[in-house]
Amino acid sequence: MTGPLVETHGLSKRYGNLRAVEGLDLRLEEGEVYGFLGPNGSGKSTTILMILGLTEPTAGTVSVMGHDPTRNPTAVKRQVGYLPESVGFYGDLTGRQNLLYTAELNGIKRREAEGRVAGLLDTVQLHDAANQQVAHYSRGMRQRLGLADVLLKDPRLVILDDPTLGLDPAGIQWLLRLIEQMAHDQNISVFLSSHALEDVQRVCSRVGIMSQGKMVLEGTIEQLTARQEGGGFEVQVEVDVTTDAVLTALRALPSVTRCEATGRVISVASTEDVRARIAETVLANGATPLEVRSRNRTLEEIYLRYFQPEEARA
Repeated sequence: MTGPLVETHGLSKRYGNLRAVEGLDLRLEEGEVYGFLGPNGSGKSTTILMILGLTEPTAGTVSVMGHDPTRNPTAVKRQVGYLPESVGFYGDLTGRQNLLYTAELNGIKRREAEGRVAGLLDTVQLHDAANQQVAHYSRGMRQRLGLADVLLKDPRLVILDDPTLGLDPAGIQWLLRLIEQMAHDQNISVFLSSHALEDVQRVCSRVGIMSQGKMVLEGTIEQLTARQEGGGFEVQVEVDVTTDAVLTALRALPSVTRCEATGRVISVASTEDVRARIAETVLANGATPLEVRSRNRTLEEIYLRYFQPEEARA
């Protein structure tokens, strides 16, 4: 298909007087990893339910791979894998038996299912626990089994709701690598709802932030930082001599929003990474850059800056 994998226009959901989601416009491209963030009660879960066709919108439209999830939920479920925050399995069945049962429900023939299940158990590092009852699995093991369950039907879109919950640090790193592999190697789109902002920043190409049912920020990390007061990049350049000519030239750079000098150290805020242009500008105006250091704002800084009360920012 051409066009976005998921697209919503004016998507809204109300429960009586409660506006759970209001006027949401969202696009998810094929092979994209999209981070979906926001405080509890911001509308993330309701949005996911509407994408899956598990609840009907009050207003607006949603299209998943060309299908309306409300009118044709079966077509959507064939191509979408969903890993909820709390994964449910039959505890008296083994991990392998649970996956084989899922394969049967999806119409996968037994011989094909056995081969696919064996491969997925290796992928999620549960081969040694495949014949243990799931009732004896840890939370982290259930998360891994849930991922295998999601991937069993070769989905084009995977929706993950706080997937790192219950994983140890090594498990988190493994999961993030798997998400990157799904997107880059298998062209699977990933819709990642999470509170682990550092993890989202690592793997997501774009991020959307919800608040009170509305999308309040969306874009790449670079785009989001550019919208914050003071710019997204902070650069410190140490020079052999600070002159008015150097400061004036740096302030004139198109993306620079602030430039201040303390002794021989010049601090520059900009909306993009301009280290090379800063060094060139310093040299062109009769000074020598001795050291240039920069950093981009983290997603956590952006998130907290937006959601903290005014008194907490002071």
